[in-house]
Amino acid sequence: MDCTTRDHLKLMVKTFRRECHRIIQSERTTIHGADGMLMVLQLAMAQVNKQQGGEFKVALSDVLMAWKQLLLDKLHLPPPNFACLENYDLILEAYESFLKRSNTVDLVDIFSMYKQLRVDSDPEELVSSVQLFQFLSGRTEASELQESTVPSTPSSKSRSCSSQVVRRVFFSYLSLLVNSKNDMALTLTLDVPTRTLGRQAFTDIKHAAQNNNTSLFLAVTSFVRAIQLGGKGYAPTQSDPLRKHIKGLSDFVQFLDNLEEILGEISDPSVCGVRLVATIRAALVKGRSNGDAVYTAAEETAQELKERICQLHQIQKQTANGSMIGISPARPKAYAVNHATAYGGRDTVKVLMALLDEEALTPPCRNKADLLSEDQPVLSGAEGTCLLTLFRSPEVVTGCSPEPLTKRIQSRLDLLKPKVRERVIRSQFACTYKDEDELPLNRVLDFPSTSQVPTCVHPAPKFKTTPVVDEELQQGATLGPGSGNAQNRDAGPSSRKEPGIKTQNKANKRKQVESDQYGGSENEPPQKKQPTSVSVKMPAKNVSKASNKKKLITGQAKLTSFFRV
Repeated sequence: MDCTTRDHLKLMVKTFRRECHRIIQSERTTIHGADGMLMVLQLAMAQVNKQQGGEFKVALSDVLMAWKQLLLDKLHLPPPNFACLENYDLILEAYESFLKRSNTVDLVDIFSMYKQLRVDSDPEELVSSVQLFQFLSGRTEASELQESTVPSTPSSKSRSCSSQVVRRVFFSYLSLLVNSKNDMALTLTLDVPTRTLGRQAFTDIKHAAQNNNTSLFLAVTSFVRAIQLGGKGYAPTQSDPLRKHIKGLSDFVQFLDNLEEILGEISDPSVCGVRLVATIRAALVKGRSNGDAVYTAAEETAQELKERICQLHQIQKQTANGSMIGISPARPKAYAVNHATAYGGRDTVKVLMALLDEEALTPPCRNKADLLSEDQPVLSGAEGTCLLTLFRSPEVVTGCSPEPLTKRIQSRLDLLKPKVRERVIRSQFACTYKDEDELPLNRVLDFPSTSQVPTCVHPAPKFKTTPVVDEELQQGATLGPGSGNAQNRDAGPSSRKEPGIKTQNKANKRKQVESDQYGGSENEPPQKKQPTSVSVKMPAKNVSKASNKKKLITGQAKLTSFFRV
């Protein structure tokens, strides 16, 4: 029954592709399958919950109940046995808005539009509403229509990597080449392979798209193009949040540019499709070993897609040759799929659209928990991520201070508090060690707020040391030049007093060095020095020489006294 229903759905999709220009504007519209519809519904319900004052999340059981009610409502079937959801109208509106914004439709929309698009040669009804409901819900018997849906639990198998996740990434990249407005495809490929574009980067992109009323892909490409080609006058401001992710966004746009270049340069759809798949596969397996699960899944998916692209190209070529017999070629229509597309990629786009339509008709995933859970496997790392986690904005702290005032004051006090250090045994040359008990200058001058910073700093006044001459020398100067005996008398005692004066000066030097070493530190600000009295009997020239000899290196006096003993 499933095989027959799927074949009939393929005929409905072909009719939609052939006649969709009558009711929609773009022929690049892509189709969401059962899994895609369920993921969009989950996002719509989380958005409604947030609008109603809650958080951006939803329970799995609520999603499954809304899924059944959505299918029955859109297919015009009898309502379910359980009570309707409280905000179902808002959920349906958010669901339809997401599809319209992404230039996508679901299989129920294809079923509804078939009645309008079919021509006389097409059958009236290929699939009934009940059959489509069974196909989308994953049931095989019509008797199960009235039964409740039982949520499935996550599988016990290893979920480090899933072939379904790898397959979804391949089709998402191909979908962006066909429909760049597909926000779901960009979400699944933005950080696969890893480009350091996590949850914060996706939130900034989402806000930029909302502010400019554009798709996520256009928000990314417009920002990168403005950086590359805009110049100073048109480049984004330095405060733009996307500037923090310029490296990852540039890599993402560059990779898509490479795919677009392949699509436009190679005219043969088979060769072009194989080249596109090979490029995506090379990006996924880069840096991985042959035994890695991602490597194996990527190899299998790439081989399958290459073969299917070649088959679809042959089918379309035979169909085109049969329909063009006896008909002269005409100019392409304005609404055709190859309109505004590079000449070499027109036929390739048609093949890719047929491939995406077949993928949308695949049966739904049986394990809904694996599909919607927030810890599903990813390809860019060990951290689990899903669409719901990416679309949920990170928590933003309101206010100018990240912490309360009490915590900031306590942290400042802890910083200024001197650290207790254990006394260590020092050697005999301890006078040469730096005293670590004093606070450094940068912590002494660290003011708690900018309002207390002095506007100007005046240097300390410099005091000039004036030598004090002995009374005898002053008396001699007042008496003036006298007899030689007087000079000898003056010279005799002074010559006898010189050893004592030198010893006293050396002792004063030692005391001064010791007080400088233990009383202060090199990192402390300079302090005022008291004028010291120097008793000398030499002229002014000799006094200046004696003051120069007093300058000693820190610790020199200690070492001199030690070796002298």
